[in-house]
Amino acid sequence: MNPNREFDIVVYGATGFTGKLVAEYLAGRDHGKRWAMAGRSLAKLEAVRAELGADAALIEADAADDASIRAMAGRARVVITTVGPYLRYGAPLVAACVEAGTDYVDLCGEPPFMAAMIAAHGAKARETGARIVFSCGFDSVPFDLGVLFLQEAAQARFGGPAPRVKGRVRKMKGTFSGGTAASGQETMKAAMADPAVRAALVDPFALCEGATGPAQPHGGKPHEDEAAGGWVAPFVMAIINTKNVHRSNHLMGGAYGPDFRYDEMILTGPGEKGRAIAEGIAKAPPMGTEPNAPKPGEGPSKQEREAGFYDLLFIGEFPDGQSLRALVTGDRDPGYGSTSKMIAECALALLEEAAGRPGGVLTPAAAFGAALIPRLEAHAGLAFRIEG
Repeated sequence: MNPNREFDIVVYGATGFTGKLVAEYLAGRDHGKRWAMAGRSLAKLEAVRAELGADAALIEADAADDASIRAMAGRARVVITTVGPYLRYGAPLVAACVEAGTDYVDLCGEPPFMAAMIAAHGAKARETGARIVFSCGFDSVPFDLGVLFLQEAAQARFGGPAPRVKGRVRKMKGTFSGGTAASGQETMKAAMADPAVRAALVDPFALCEGATGPAQPHGGKPHEDEAAGGWVAPFVMAIINTKNVHRSNHLMGGAYGPDFRYDEMILTGPGEKGRAIAEGIAKAPPMGTEPNAPKPGEGPSKQEREAGFYDLLFIGEFPDGQSLRALVTGDRDPGYGSTSKMIAECALALLEEAAGRPGGVLTPAAAFGAALIPRLEAHAGLAFRIEG
């Protein structure tokens, strides 16, 4: 990464719903970095800058214009991109950042896109030093770092990682925007058109470049989980997060052990009430397919974002019956209020704590390690602790 670039950070997609939130966060954060906002329309960028009172420069760039994307990548040390669906718009920017040796963070929750970029650019990114870090929002930072946090505590307490880890969403309040819905729809469209994509979506090791592991928990059917304290239901983000967690383990040389098994589900509570809620969640239509689903550019209000939160439990289990529990919480709605802070802090971490780390197509845990946790706690409203 070239320290002599014109900008430390460029926020690409700053006029979109989430991109504007990222720009707003950076405008109010005392970070001391040279930054710019980028998008298709200078007029819209000027309006956002005026509304935010930001000191950012402006860059005109369009995913349909490769030259503008390459020029933008060449001016930045790190590019934050919120321009999705990434399957439709993301590939030119990844290629440009890899070629220029520019670091990159996104909010991608589209495994087919991530797999394609790993195959196409992994070797070149290692060569140029570009750190391409996918999934730097609610999917998958709290989960990827939550597992890492738990496993480091298990190593310290028991002398080794837990071979079985359960991720359980205990509480969550928040809504999703039209951009999230569009990404989900694009992934489903790709899966319907290509049997290989469908197969990759159900393969927990799809991002592990041929590496595999033991058979994984299904996670797709409601059941009673005594360790978690009630019934559990399928979690819509698990199809993304579990792949990133397994890729982190792969990139970190199998740090979680050769028998590592992991799943994510929603805790719905004990008894018949918990069972009924879990079964209702399992029968719900896929996210974004409802008749009143939001359109791109739409999303939760400021009041809704600030009223949101999440509470995630990670349970590490050992064959001898010992266990360890870690808790990760966030103080804003997961998809937008919290995500906008997380991705901005990931970009800043690439410039600071992670400066000098080698390039590649990475996950949050592999890119930053546990060094990201104090940053998230100090600035992004997250908290990590061992529960017992």
